Amino acid sequence: MAAMEPILVITHFPDKQGAVALVETLLDQHLAACVNVLGACTSMYRWQGKIESAEEIPVLIKTQRQHYERVEQLIKMMHPYELPEVIMVPIMGGLPAYLQWIAAETQLPD
Repeated sequence: MAAMEPILVITHFPDKQGAVALVETLLDQHLAACVNVLGACTSMYRWQGKIESAEEIPVLIKTQRQHYERVEQLIKMMHPYELPEVIMVPIMGGLPAYLQWIAAETQLPD
Protein backbone atom coordinates (compact mmCIF):
# COMPACT_ATOMS: atom_id res chain seq x y z
CA MET A 1 0.00 0.00 0.00
CA ALA A 2 1.26 3.52 -0.82
CA ALA A 3 2.10 5.85 2.06
CA MET A 4 -1.00 7.51 3.44
CA GLU A 5 -1.14 11.12 2.20
CA PRO A 6 -4.69 12.40 2.75
CA ILE A 7 -5.66 15.59 0.93
CA LEU A 8 -8.66 17.86 0.60
CA VAL A 9 -9.57 19.05 -2.91
CA ILE A 10 -11.79 22.13 -3.10
CA THR A 11 -13.87 23.16 -6.09
CA HIS A 12 -17.12 25.02 -6.78
CA PHE A 13 -19.82 24.18 -9.32
CA PRO A 14 -22.46 26.54 -10.74
CA ASP A 15 -25.24 24.02 -9.96
CA LYS A 16 -25.95 21.12 -7.63
CA GLN A 17 -26.61 18.67 -10.49
CA GLY A 18 -23.08 19.11 -11.85
CA ALA A 19 -21.59 18.79 -8.38
CA VAL A 20 -23.52 15.58 -7.66
CA ALA A 21 -22.52 14.09 -11.04
CA LEU A 22 -18.87 14.68 -10.16
CA VAL A 23 -19.32 13.17 -6.69
CA GLU A 24 -20.97 10.03 -8.05
CA THR A 25 -18.11 9.56 -10.53
CA LEU A 26 -15.45 10.05 -7.83
CA LEU A 27 -17.12 7.60 -5.46
CA ASP A 28 -17.79 5.02 -8.18
CA GLN A 29 -14.10 5.08 -9.17
CA HIS A 30 -12.84 4.97 -5.53
CA LEU A 31 -11.18 8.36 -6.05
CA ALA A 32 -12.80 9.87 -2.94
CA ALA A 33 -13.82 8.54 0.44
CA CYS A 34 -16.23 11.36 1.25
CA VAL A 35 -17.38 14.47 -0.58
CA ASN A 36 -19.33 17.34 0.95
CA VAL A 37 -21.66 19.20 -1.40
CA LEU A 38 -22.44 22.36 0.53
CA GLY A 39 -25.26 24.84 0.18
CA ALA A 40 -25.09 27.62 -2.35
CA CYS A 41 -22.85 30.59 -1.64
CA THR A 42 -22.05 33.83 -3.40
CA SER A 43 -18.61 33.91 -5.00
CA MET A 44 -17.13 37.23 -6.07
CA TYR A 45 -14.04 37.40 -8.23
CA ARG A 46 -12.21 39.35 -10.90
CA TRP A 47 -12.51 37.72 -14.34
CA GLN A 48 -11.20 39.25 -17.56
CA GLY A 49 -10.83 42.67 -15.97
CA LYS A 50 -14.32 42.84 -14.42
CA ILE A 51 -15.60 42.07 -10.95
CA GLU A 52 -18.10 39.22 -11.24
CA SER A 53 -20.52 37.55 -8.85
CA ALA A 54 -22.04 34.09 -9.10
CA GLU A 55 -24.00 31.66 -6.97
CA GLU A 56 -21.95 28.48 -6.62
CA ILE A 57 -21.99 25.12 -4.84
CA PRO A 58 -18.83 24.39 -2.78
CA VAL A 59 -17.51 20.82 -3.10
CA LEU A 60 -15.00 19.38 -0.58
CA ILE A 61 -13.33 16.13 -1.67
CA LYS A 62 -11.43 13.91 0.79
CA THR A 63 -8.99 11.64 -1.01
CA GLN A 64 -5.34 10.58 -1.27
CA ARG A 65 -2.48 12.51 -2.92
CA GLN A 66 -1.93 9.62 -5.35
CA HIS A 67 -5.38 10.32 -6.85
CA TYR A 68 -5.02 14.10 -7.25
CA GLU A 69 -4.19 14.14 -10.96
CA ARG A 70 -7.19 11.97 -11.86
CA VAL A 71 -9.51 14.02 -9.61
CA GLU A 72 -8.26 17.20 -11.29
CA GLN A 73 -8.83 15.69 -14.75
CA LEU A 74 -12.40 14.71 -13.86
CA ILE A 75 -13.19 18.17 -12.49
CA LYS A 76 -11.83 19.82 -15.66
CA MET A 77 -13.73 17.37 -17.86
CA MET A 78 -17.07 17.65 -16.02
CA HIS A 79 -16.98 21.37 -15.13
CA PRO A 80 -18.65 23.93 -17.39
CA TYR A 81 -16.24 26.79 -16.54
CA GLU A 82 -13.32 27.70 -18.75
CA LEU A 83 -11.15 27.90 -15.62
CA PRO A 84 -12.61 25.87 -12.73
CA GLU A 85 -11.31 26.27 -9.21
CA VAL A 86 -9.26 23.22 -8.20
CA ILE A 87 -7.25 23.59 -5.00
CA MET A 88 -5.40 20.77 -3.23
CA VAL A 89 -4.80 21.15 0.51
CA PRO A 90 -2.65 18.60 2.34
CA ILE A 91 -4.29 17.18 5.45
CA MET A 92 -1.51 17.47 8.03
CA GLY A 93 -3.36 15.66 10.80
CA GLY A 94 -6.70 14.46 12.03
CA LEU A 95 -8.42 11.63 13.81
CA PRO A 96 -6.22 8.63 12.93
CA ALA A 97 -9.17 6.27 12.43
CA TYR A 98 -10.80 8.76 10.00
CA LEU A 99 -7.58 9.17 8.03
CA GLN A 100 -7.24 5.37 7.84
CA TRP A 101 -10.83 5.20 6.58
CA ILE A 102 -10.00 7.68 3.78
CA ALA A 103 -7.04 5.47 2.82
CA ALA A 104 -9.15 2.29 2.87
CA GLU A 105 -12.00 3.79 0.84
CA THR A 106 -9.69 5.13 -1.85
CA GLN A 107 -7.88 1.86 -2.52
CA LEU A 108 -8.42 1.11 -6.19
CA PRO A 109 -9.96 -2.32 -6.83
CA ASP A 110 -7.64 -4.84 -8.48
